[in-house]
Amino acid sequence: MHEGRKLLEEMNDRSREVFRRVVEGYLESGDPVGSRTLTRTMNEKVSAATIRNVMQDLEYMGLIGSPHASAGRVPTQMGLRMFVDGLLEVTAPSDQDREKISATLGGNSDDVGMMLDRIGSALSGVTKGASLVLAPKHEAPIKHIEFVSLTPERALVVLVFADGHVENRVFTPPVGQTPSSMREAANFMNALAEGKTLSELRRDVRDQISTRRQEIDALAHAMVESGLAVWSEEGDGPERLIVRGRANLLEETGQDDLELIRVLFDDLERKRDLADFLQLTEEGEGVRIFIGSENRLFSLSGSSLVVSPYMNADRKIIGAVGVIGPTRLNYGRIVPLVDYTAQLVGRMISDRTER
Repeated sequence: MHEGRKLLEEMNDRSREVFRRVVEGYLESGDPVGSRTLTRTMNEKVSAATIRNVMQDLEYMGLIGSPHASAGRVPTQMGLRMFVDGLLEVTAPSDQDREKISATLGGNSDDVGMMLDRIGSALSGVTKGASLVLAPKHEAPIKHIEFVSLTPERALVVLVFADGHVENRVFTPPVGQTPSSMREAANFMNALAEGKTLSELRRDVRDQISTRRQEIDALAHAMVESGLAVWSEEGDGPERLIVRGRANLLEETGQDDLELIRVLFDDLERKRDLADFLQLTEEGEGVRIFIGSENRLFSLSGSSLVVSPYMNADRKIIGAVGVIGPTRLNYGRIVPLVDYTAQLVGRMISDRTER
């Protein structure tokens, strides 16, 4: 970043303006920007030949490049990074955008996961990108657990915390469950649960099952394991990654890049590098922008990620909100929207914790 700002300072006004207009033109249209287009928009009257010379210098510096056989230029990843760090003009979110996101906080639902899901959908709709929301772990002591049969193939596990927070997850129960085996599984877990957090309960259940395997009905044992698994993640990372608006990415992607986007979707499904996703937000408050290979999770697809952490009442980072899109995202609009959404989520979670 420091090197990019130094390059900007060393440019003369004309070079800086040509560079800015190439990037802004590309971000707006997705098309290469040619010298003839720039002659009509420059602040000073200059010939197309003069602009071509400036563009050649910028290309030599590695800031812009020529895709295929086009006469126009597009910013490189290095150029986009420099633009974002030194020339990006950020505007405040419009009242309309803020209202669309704030409206998701309505209703009386105590399920934070459902509310974060709605916020993610709203952010995706407003930005026309794919949204990411990292839902925090809920580590309050557990009050009660219930299993509810929905269909032979689907069951609901309801987790009630001592602070009044309620979480519901649908999962696939083992074949052959009966109402009595479900009650037995719930009784087994409730006998262990009181005063324990979810991670403590998960550990105790595994210990109990291994030491008392002969005493626990096989179906109840399977029910406990499958029911708890819906909260289980690898390691001690965040509890859940909510992704919304994937179709938006496909609409913005050329045919040649579809396979790269599929790779991105696969990585998100497997939550690969999910711990890194939160860690990368912990290096400082506020919005961070990752372009292409700057973020390992999205390097193969060449996507950009705009992400901001959100905090609880103790100012501890507990999750993150982000938007993924092509590198030609409207950064000036999306950066403040991500910032606004992260602050909104942080306030919402802090308010619910203090109730």
